[in-house]
Amino acid sequence: MVKSQNRYILPSKKVGCSLLELTIMAVEITDEYIELLNKGVSREIQVSVQYILQHAKAEEKLLRKIKQENYLLEKTTYETIAKDLKEISIQEMKHAAKIIERIYYLGGKATTKSSKVTVGETLKEFAELDMKAEEEALVLYREVIEAARVIGDMETYDDFLDIYSDEEKHFFRFQELLTIDDSEPPENEPDSKRFREVFTDDYIEMLNKAVAAEICAIIQYTNQHEKANWIALRKLETPLEVISDKTRAKVVSELLKKTFMVEMQHLEMITERIYRNKFECVSVPDPLPEIGETADDFLILDHKAEDDAIMLYREIVEEALKRGDTVTRRMFEKIIDDEEGHYWAFDDFF
Repeated sequence: MVKSQNRYILPSKKVGCSLLELTIMAVEITDEYIELLNKGVSREIQVSVQYILQHAKAEEKLLRKIKQENYLLEKTTYETIAKDLKEISIQEMKHAAKIIERIYYLGGKATTKSSKVTVGETLKEFAELDMKAEEEALVLYREVIEAARVIGDMETYDDFLDIYSDEEKHFFRFQELLTIDDSEPPENEPDSKRFREVFTDDYIEMLNKAVAAEICAIIQYTNQHEKANWIALRKLETPLEVISDKTRAKVVSELLKKTFMVEMQHLEMITERIYRNKFECVSVPDPLPEIGETADDFLILDHKAEDDAIMLYREIVEEALKRGDTVTRRMFEKIIDDEEGHYWAFDDFF
């Protein structure tokens, strides 16, 4: 990408010819335009985290409420809605990735900040909160679509038309859920809850550190995946790279895509465990995501992130062992296996 005054000249993806031979398109890009696109990124990160936490709460906390259908049906309203929330959460993260990729291609810097996540307590609250989030998105994306049309950024225009269509479907789905009767009779649990006594506030705090670390990894790896794609498109330098259509950055990008999908599974597992034991989950990344500028930067940062996660998860395993919490111990042992695999995959590049 070449910057000429305040215009970005975007070459086609054709390889092996000079800039003058490329089909080009001049689009005026301003800081305000990139900021507008980044509002979309922040919103998509927000709802992706919001919906996956609601998914976990619906499956593990609300599902345990007493309702007649729990006895009469193999699946309940909670499970059906939880499945929808998970699917929509994944779609929203894909939206974030698409916008991030476009921002980098236009020469901007994609944000890692999320808009405020609000989970809610009941299915009706989920529907109200999520419908409001989708309505805000539709308003924002109409603004983006118009701005893209005015400056002639037709690729962004087309991307947001597709995203807008998805968000409208989500809006109407959540609107449908407002009509569901989610009233509940009082909980009727046995007095004996001794097996849950191991779940003290300080222990849940440890588990929530894992939640925060997984959210950080998801945002960090998604952003780096798209940035690596952008770098790869610009740097087919050797004959082998041209023939294979791969660079170091593109290989790293493919690795990161696989990795952040596994981290999404980890986030789901840990939040379900917390909600099952009637506690709340955090929704803010800690530490904050770090992106870097090159593929090598990504590898260094992600290698350290995996190392830090493994050390934290070993502490949780040790604590779970002390408390006799076998389920949590086994879960984190499985997660550690995955994280060590990520660690060594990043290590292979050094």
